[in-house]
Amino acid sequence: MTDVGDTRARYRRILRFAARYLVQTWWFEIALPRLGMARIAERTRSSRMRRFARRFHVLAVDLGGLMIKVGQFMSSRLDVLPPEITKELEGLQDEVPPVPFARIRAAAEAELGVPLEAAYAWIDETPVAAASLGQAHRAGLAAADAEQTGMSAVVVKVQRPGIQEIVDVDLAALRRVGGWLSRIRLVYTRVNAPALVEEFAATSLEEIDYLHEAENAERFARDFADDDRVAVPEVVWERSTRRVLTLQDVTAIKITDHEALRAVGVEPDAVARRFAAVMFDQLFDHGFFHADPHPGNVFVTLGEGPQEGEGPRWRFTFVDFGMMGEVPSGIRRGLRQLLIAVASRDGRGLVAAIREVGVLLPSADTAELERAMTQLFARFGGMGFAELAQVDPREFRAFAIEFGDVVRSLPFQLPENFLLIVRASSLTSGVCSALNPAFNLWDSVEPYAARLLQDERGNIAQAIGKDVLQAASIAARLPVRLDELVTRLDDGQVSIDTPRLDRRIARLERLGRRILSAVLFVGLVVAGAVLLPDQAVLGTVLVSASGLPLLHALFAGAGGRSGTP
Repeated sequence: MTDVGDTRARYRRILRFAARYLVQTWWFEIALPRLGMARIAERTRSSRMRRFARRFHVLAVDLGGLMIKVGQFMSSRLDVLPPEITKELEGLQDEVPPVPFARIRAAAEAELGVPLEAAYAWIDETPVAAASLGQAHRAGLAAADAEQTGMSAVVVKVQRPGIQEIVDVDLAALRRVGGWLSRIRLVYTRVNAPALVEEFAATSLEEIDYLHEAENAERFARDFADDDRVAVPEVVWERSTRRVLTLQDVTAIKITDHEALRAVGVEPDAVARRFAAVMFDQLFDHGFFHADPHPGNVFVTLGEGPQEGEGPRWRFTFVDFGMMGEVPSGIRRGLRQLLIAVASRDGRGLVAAIREVGVLLPSADTAELERAMTQLFARFGGMGFAELAQVDPREFRAFAIEFGDVVRSLPFQLPENFLLIVRASSLTSGVCSALNPAFNLWDSVEPYAARLLQDERGNIAQAIGKDVLQAASIAARLPVRLDELVTRLDDGQVSIDTPRLDRRIARLERLGRRILSAVLFVGLVVAGAVLLPDQAVLGTVLVSASGLPLLHALFAGAGGRSGTP
């Protein structure tokens, strides 16, 4: 990995790589078509994209730092990058040679302010994991800390020395490249490159702040506090800073270790089904989710005593909370509709849900996208991974190219939170298929979507019920108010202006009739919505009949508004 002293050379190397391929892209995609040689550009495009991705892969592994993260980020940008690039980079792993322990010791002691022997009873000099931003070592807490926290075995994460400077250099280079891209019409008509860089920068800077990761871990633990399916390592705050993080050692069975799972009586297929359900809960219920649930970050931990049914009690233990996603309530509602559309194989409903999420601009012409989604569901909808493996790869390739062209032609750019959702969903599918190649994600989606639909129906009925009570309250008070008005007239407390008074009384009468129509409308809708799942005919009749009072409530008396009261 490049040392801090080589930051200038690192900066220049990144810019040279970017400049070379920008010039190459300009030549093939702009210059040659203007010279009447567009066929050459089209014929070589796929090979050029793959060559670029392979060389970037080599550059990322060589430089480390944020470059590996950039490659992983690019592999998820299905909205703006062609499949030749995303496919080549999707296997880029965040694994680099470990930093010598002497440097890790110096960095940790500088952060903690005490020698390692005072902070820990022991520490293993061989890292349990080494990544581009930091590495982790097993250790034991000192006696006083162990007594206070109730734990002894811990994992200590230490940032790679000088990583902050390297991150700053990488981001400076990326911002420079983003500025170049913002001046290229071929790019800026499809994507806001500087915004994309800032989006990536925000995520990266959060990931190297270990206090932020510790807060994420505790928030995640609170979300699942009453859920015995999930466990989270405790944070040792006394031994944690922005650059050093000490967590309870929760190492257990790797989630995709078939042999180890079966050895303790846990079936991999059961793990796959429960894992999918836990990830759905994070995405659609909590709105705060683990965005990097690869097999190294999820363990299967055995509990005490048997669970309901056969087999031992077990749960998932998540680690590494540096990359977390948050789903705002508005987007979450759209995602719920999206999941329901996917489960019902509704291409048009899926596109409508994508609009509601806010991904597509209002000006987007979605006819082609609706056609593509309908075609996707018709051909591949409901297939499990084992069934998909039997499909001719050429059919997949042809559809991927066509679908990718449709997506990239639309005026949208996925926000970072949405990309993390895509990443988490993709990794979830990968883990489930690794546990059971015949696992069908649709089997998990459909019952979950059915529950969401039932919840949504209950929420709608509740909202309508509130409207019914409010309208009924107004209707109940109306006769009293009219009676008070007549009483005041009888007592001579109101001056008489007959034409104006007649109009006001007529308006009040019309208003009363319209309110009663509104009450009747919502009553019929609520009754129909409640009966519809079990008594479809009667429910449909009631909902249909509600249309007449609705029309009366909306339009009755519209012709009498021209007069001035």
